[in-house]
Amino acid sequence: GAGIGGLALAVTIGKFADQDIHIDLYEAHDTITTTGAGITMPSRTSEVLKELSMYEEISRVSTKPPSSSHGPRFRRSNIPQGGFEWFQHISTRLPSHMHRQHLMDTLKQHLPSSCSLHFNKRLTRYDKQLSGSFILHFADDSTSATDVLIGADGVRSSVRKTLFETLDRDVVDPSKIRHYADPSWTGTFVYRTVFPAKKLSDLDPNNIALKNFVIFCGMRNHVVSYPVSQGTLINVAASVTDGKKAGTPFEGRWVSSVSHEEVQEPYQDFEPAVKNLLKCSENPSRWALHVVNELPLSAYDRVALIGDACHAMTPHFGAGAGQAMEDAFVLGRLLAHPLTTLDNVAAALKAYQDVRLPFAQFVVRESARTGRMFAFDMSSAAPGKVQEELEIQKEKLVAQWEWEDKDSPVAEWLEAERKLQESIGVANGLLT
Repeated sequence: GAGIGGLALAVTIGKFADQDIHIDLYEAHDTITTTGAGITMPSRTSEVLKELSMYEEISRVSTKPPSSSHGPRFRRSNIPQGGFEWFQHISTRLPSHMHRQHLMDTLKQHLPSSCSLHFNKRLTRYDKQLSGSFILHFADDSTSATDVLIGADGVRSSVRKTLFETLDRDVVDPSKIRHYADPSWTGTFVYRTVFPAKKLSDLDPNNIALKNFVIFCGMRNHVVSYPVSQGTLINVAASVTDGKKAGTPFEGRWVSSVSHEEVQEPYQDFEPAVKNLLKCSENPSRWALHVVNELPLSAYDRVALIGDACHAMTPHFGAGAGQAMEDAFVLGRLLAHPLTTLDNVAAALKAYQDVRLPFAQFVVRESARTGRMFAFDMSSAAPGKVQEELEIQKEKLVAQWEWEDKDSPVAEWLEAERKLQESIGVANGLLT
């Protein structure tokens, strides 16, 4: 997959390998493209961009808070007459925002000469050969061979599906195969749109969304909005959740174009700032939000999963792309390591799994929890206790972002390198 994870992996291998490692990057579409619009880049992921010598280029096309005294503004918005600012999350480690295509284009420009791109190649399954290599089968009936297979093919990953369907039955409970192989619907629809900021400024010149990262909170529904493309565009993601439908099969297209009326209807009891924001929607789309159930492993033999193929998550932290890049950085450094050979590559993949999977899955769980906190129900609060409940909930929400200060991608890479050295009997660079 030539999405953010796949591209970042190829860039990392190319940058850090002492010798050319041939990379075949297979993409299902006829070009490197992207769905969605705005993207949040957590500050910890900026470390990866710096390591890949991409930080300056990305900074030029990203939208950053004007100072360290800024952060996302949370509003209680399901008040038709007008909401109120609940609180602002002040942090020294603020994310930047950008158009997803800008990140994709920059990654593509950094692809190494050792990487061959193959378009219109949608993987359906793979077979392992006696030699240990793999035969890849594509939807156009073509095949290809590879020594190591990395699935960066998204939430509907064919690599993940084949991996779990072909695992030895003593490795994973056979009754859980479908649970791991198939994505799960969260019961949430996310309405996405991006439009010129001028459109909103003409309609509502003082709208808070023009200059700020805002989370408009309401019972069961909430709207996230932030400027991208250096403030010239506004990115909007409006979530509508029916908790009773979580885990049920979703019938129909996961992504579809919808009417402006469908986007606006769930927010009739929200404040005017939200209604005006949604009135500006252009080409809105509805996403049936699916996630990957928590996996017991992300690597086995010479196969590994990264990004959404491994831990597709809810968008409430805006962390999915960042976690994919962190996966790619750690795994790419391991695959490019001078100690890694075809004979011991399974150990490198295991080191990647042991470092990255627990952390990424922690982010998945906390993101889901944060989404529930955005939409908490105040109707049960005792008279006179609403403000107290809001303060308690505020403290809980602020604490949800503490994970961004845990370790760092470079620290994770160093830990993975140590695990690789241990597994192949190397201490202080010497064989033991």
